[in-house]
Amino acid sequence: MRILLVGGCALALVACSGKSADEKAMQNAELANYTPPFVMSRLDFGGVIERRFRRLDTNNDDKLEPSEIAPKNRERVMSYDTNKDGFVSVEEWGRGMLARFDAQDLNHDGTVTSDERERAREMNDSDLPTPADEPANATAAAGRAAAR
Repeated sequence: MRILLVGGCALALVACSGKSADEKAMQNAELANYTPPFVMSRLDFGGVIERRFRRLDTNNDDKLEPSEIAPKNRERVMSYDTNKDGFVSVEEWGRGMLARFDAQDLNHDGTVTSDERERAREMNDSDLPTPADEPANATAAAGRAAAR
């Protein structure tokens, strides 16, 4: 009997506190347009760096050559070639990408936030890649690993 009474009270509370259809529609619209704040730690970015390199290295030779890099990014990426051999190794890529991360980490706290990204965009610096930019990585990496 108590269970029925408690259940009935709970049901009555839910029914009384319900929102109108207009309020629910407004809330759903707000949620659909919500963009969560971006926060990327330097540690998390390390994983993005490796996945991005593997995705760009289409011939799987563990180095990026100019033909593997989009023309709009080619000059910047090739600037990571510190030994000037015409290729960007995974080590050179990592150093270059971490330098980009550190340049966007304006308060030097080891994270890049939405505000810091926006300021970097305003300064015409290309945006940092995020894990969300790499949706096919797991599939591509698995395919490469199976092929080896």
